[in-house]
Order: sequence, then structure tokens, then C-alpha cells
Amino acid sequence: EGLRGDTLIDVGCGPTIYQLLSACERFREVIASDYADQNRRELEKWLKNEAGAFDWRPVVKYVCELEGDRRGWLPTALPPTTAYKWAEKEEKLRKKVRQVLKCDVTKANPVDPVSLPPADCVLSTLCLEAACKDPATFRSALRNAGALVKPGGRHLVMVTVLRETYYAFNEQVFSCLCLQRNEVEEAVEGAGFDVKFSEVQPYLPGDVRTDREALLSLVARRRASLT
Repeated sequence: EGLRGDTLIDVGCGPTIYQLLSACERFREVIASDYADQNRRELEKWLKNEAGAFDWRPVVKYVCELEGDRRGWLPTALPPTTAYKWAEKEEKLRKKVRQVLKCDVTKANPVDPVSLPPADCVLSTLCLEAACKDPATFRSALRNAGALVKPGGRHLVMVTVLRETYYAFNEQVFSCLCLQRNEVEEAVEGAGFDVKFSEVQPYLPGDVRTDREALLSLVARRRASLT
């Protein structure tokens, strides 16, 4: 319930919006950031409603369903004056994403040369384990991302794959840092946060595109000081 406020920073947003669809209901503004130029360009295409942008409507409608508003599934054949929850959510998110920035989690300030005020929440979804080559780099990157959060009660929200060494997309294979749950939680604590929620969901075997074993969802609150 405390996950709300003025500003949310998405660290490693990729070209996607799914992770922001519920967040946009709880924060006044969103700052998206990613290392890859092509990811930021793809996100900006959707934000500007440009031709050729990825169609996220099925995902948006599904999130509306999960949030309990069944108007998200109204047929699109209805008159344009009909109130569509999914269309409202798309428009709300487009308005709330104020900046799309270059991000490098290996830097002390991941959005350098931009200087941002500390945020109420930092969100990182399936990012750090792909960006870091070893546990020491992961811990450092987590401290860097965590420093974007206001001290004293503000939040870090993470989704991280566990025990994954590779994943494949579009016939390309990428390496991934193999992490255990305790390694992630200890790194979060070492970055100045107290873990408030941690849940592991097993990943069904048989997917040749990855060797991941589970998915970790975590919410942590930043301490007033690092001690």
C-alpha cells in the first residue's frame, strides 16, 4: 500500500511498458531509462503513438482485467465515445512518462550526465542480472540504482531471474549472471535497504530459450542511512 508517490524511475525499462501499467496509477510521473538506444527508440515510438509502434493493447487489457476493471475487455467495435478503461490507461501512461533517459547501472549515477532528484520508487525488471558479469558488479550496480531512491522509507521494486546462465531471443543468445535468492537479498540489504517482500515463482522447465529456474519478486525499503 505504501508503493505510491511523486516519482518512479524505471531502471532498465527495455522497449516495454507492461511493468509500468499499474505503477502509473500510483505515481505522478515516471522516468524510464535503458542502456540500449534501440530500446529507448522503440519505447518512444509507443509513447508518441507513432506508426509501426508495438501494439500493447492486449497486455493493457489484461492488466485492466487483473486490476478488476472489466471494461478493459469491451469490444473495440463500440462507438469512440464509449469509455474504455484500457484506452484511458494507455493515455495516462503516455502522459506520465516525462523522460526516457540513457542508463548505465555500472556508473555511480546511472543516468549521468543527467542529475535527478531522489525518487519515491526505483523499479528494475529483468535488468541487473543481464547487465552484470559477476556478483561484485551486481552488488555495485544495485547500490548505484538504489542511490536514486529517497532515503528513509522509499522503495526499490525488483523482478530478477534466478539460476539463469543464458537466454535467447530472435536467434541471438545472451549471457546472464547466475544468481541465488540469498545473493539478491543480501545485495539489496547491503545497498541500504530492508527487504519487506520476497517471493520466488518456479519457472516451468522445457523452454529451450533459457535455463532459468525461477523468478524473484522483491520489494525493499531504503533505510535513512546505510548503517
